[in-house]
Amino acid sequence: MKKALYLILLLLFLGSLLMVGCQSVRETSELNLYGIDPITLDPAVSGEMLSHEYILQIFGGLVRLDDSLVPVPDIAERWEVSVDGRTYTFYLRSDVKFHDGRPVKAADFKYSWDRACHPDTGSFTAATYLGDIVGVMEVLASQTREISGVRIIDDYTLQVTIDVPKSYFLSKLTYPVAFVVDENEVVSGGEWWRQPNGTGPFQLKEWEKESRLVLEKNELYYGETAKVGSIAFQLWGGVPMNLYETGEIDVAMVSLLYIDKVIDRAGPFYSELDIVPELSFSYIGFDHNRPPFDDVNVRRAFSQAIDKDKLVSLVFKDMVQRADGILPPGMPGFNEKLFGLDYDVAAAKESLAASRYGSVLGLPPITITTSGWGGLISNELEAVIQEWRQNLGVEIEVRQLEPSRFMYHLKQEKDEMFYIGWVADYPHPQDFLDILFHSGVDNNYGEYGNLEVDALLERAGVGLDNDLILALYREAEQQLVVDVACIPLWFGQNYVLVKPYLSGYDLNPMGFAMLNKVAINPD
Repeated sequence: MKKALYLILLLLFLGSLLMVGCQSVRETSELNLYGIDPITLDPAVSGEMLSHEYILQIFGGLVRLDDSLVPVPDIAERWEVSVDGRTYTFYLRSDVKFHDGRPVKAADFKYSWDRACHPDTGSFTAATYLGDIVGVMEVLASQTREISGVRIIDDYTLQVTIDVPKSYFLSKLTYPVAFVVDENEVVSGGEWWRQPNGTGPFQLKEWEKESRLVLEKNELYYGETAKVGSIAFQLWGGVPMNLYETGEIDVAMVSLLYIDKVIDRAGPFYSELDIVPELSFSYIGFDHNRPPFDDVNVRRAFSQAIDKDKLVSLVFKDMVQRADGILPPGMPGFNEKLFGLDYDVAAAKESLAASRYGSVLGLPPITITTSGWGGLISNELEAVIQEWRQNLGVEIEVRQLEPSRFMYHLKQEKDEMFYIGWVADYPHPQDFLDILFHSGVDNNYGEYGNLEVDALLERAGVGLDNDLILALYREAEQQLVVDVACIPLWFGQNYVLVKPYLSGYDLNPMGFAMLNKVAINPD
């Protein structure tokens, strides 16, 4: 998956600080939010949080995650699983319609999945989230046009066969690439997704790039219909905190610049603040096939030279939590006893001395890839680079990629290192360990490979004993830390301000809120 990336949201928010604010007229039935233009509204192509924020409101799939992050019925009202755990029979609701009123049937899902996997679609997520289905890899390889493991039983029954039993398969189907799209619209060609005919609780009414995006209530929605008539996103509309203070938006994510202001218990914002732990981590990745980070001793030295506690305290003002491993707190399999690499400058220099480069003087030039515009890099990356300069005496060049290129082409574009973040798609350790570090997978950006880790992840993936599954994932995570597959930096939290007249705005641990649940109450 090229996923909704935690780092990108931060960088894009910082970029918004340079924009000039604008005024808007408040409507009692309109929810006003800050926003950034989506990169795409095509569920098959989208692989990042900016686009998913809107796609989740406009489209839907067979299943969704409930408030407890458990897969529950959505367009499928129920399903049955075969005794061998490989075949899922989904029974679709008969009252689901596209926004234009056309009924949604099993054939629409088959078309949507076949299309998502067709190479011409250019999906970066199909292999990751649909790849367990028999026949998907053949479609991706242009060997056939239809997924053999997906069968239409009748108009409202879809049968799906996967390669081996997997406890996380239903969770994967909550990812946008598995959502249903309208074939009639897609075959019209062009950027059809700029006026998408979805199935979700909202439909796109207006989109003026870098200005305003409006979602309108879908009166035909089969689920919990929206309590507001529309949602107006002010795109790049100024500083969110300022817009929130003046009442121009109803919700605001709090950045580092304003954290002292909102956590002041005597201040006007504290009672409106909600702190939501996020299933995410930020990390430094390596190109494992390129010097000098093809040497584990060099990777270890760079990890040991970062004082994470100081960064968390001074740079983030304790808004995040230090990460020694990959799985965040709250994730099944989180290991409180994991053995991480401590900050130790002397040990870092010893690790360098033990490498084939001998010392910092023997290292080749090193560049780190990040996302952004015009030379403006994040404070935390600047602080990490300063740690390496001060503790190892190494100079690091920074190369920025425009955000959409960074998110969708990092594997090809990366330099010796890259700075990135990952937010869970579903609460399962497979979504971090297997998707990011199994040999050969799309999101293994650094191309890390370890056959022992692969074997552990594969055993965990097909297990049925939950205790054994989690034990295998913990063992794999510990090995990833020993190998210094990456440098885990910190686990995230979201600080969000919500106006007191709103109810139902509940940010989940993946950083999303289902906006059909939000109500504007009388003052």
